[in-house]
Amino acid sequence: MPQVLLLGGTLDAHVLSTLLQAAGVRAIYSYAGVTQTRRTPALPTRVGGFGGVEGLVQYLREQRITQVIDATHPFAAQMSRNAIGACAALGIPLLAMERPAWQAQPGDQWQHVPDMAAAAEALAPHMQRVFLAIGRKQLAAFAPQAAPRRFVLRIIDKTGEPLPLPASSYELLIARGPFALADERALLQRHAIDCIVSKNAGGADTYAKIGAARELGVPVVMVDRPQLPARLRCETPQQAMQWLAGQR
Repeated sequence: MPQVLLLGGTLDAHVLSTLLQAAGVRAIYSYAGVTQTRRTPALPTRVGGFGGVEGLVQYLREQRITQVIDATHPFAAQMSRNAIGACAALGIPLLAMERPAWQAQPGDQWQHVPDMAAAAEALAPHMQRVFLAIGRKQLAAFAPQAAPRRFVLRIIDKTGEPLPLPASSYELLIARGPFALADERALLQRHAIDCIVSKNAGGADTYAKIGAARELGVPVVMVDRPQLPARLRCETPQQAMQWLAGQR
């Protein structure tokens, strides 16, 4: 009998977990557990890492996993690489459910950079009010750029751990998408934002800030997705379900 491992943590993964449960597919939902405020999936869950490729190989064997669906965040590159390696080692079919990256539209002022260190270096001297819409894991890259800038940070939850920026250099917002265009426009205006730093996450949940930046003429430093080895991919939970049906 099939046993699916769903590597999750995204809204699309949550939707897929509901579809799997409704279809009676035996599956386990796994997520990193970094975010405290999270959506409850419809499947049995496990939290935390696997211990690299070797640990994931052992887990796949122990749980008799027959298919793996990688629905992690597009920037969870190490987990995706581990899944590629472990599935290749065991000959287990792997599908990546990856939402399309955002594409620049007329009026957008994007500067593409390969990583967060390059994003920090890309902040021009006149960019004094910067919206860091990147979560909290890679904020340290911006510490050297803090003075005299003022950062606006938005994260999903507050853990109590200190952030790696001078306390006087930022204002912290706690919120989870989806965000409305009118609200994002108001946020940029209220804080007089003159630059946004964003990961190219794709999807609709957090796109409104990009649309608001276009309307207001605010430049965006866009961090491109990490490069991963070739793998079978789909874009939607429904396509993932169709793939699974073809595996039986």
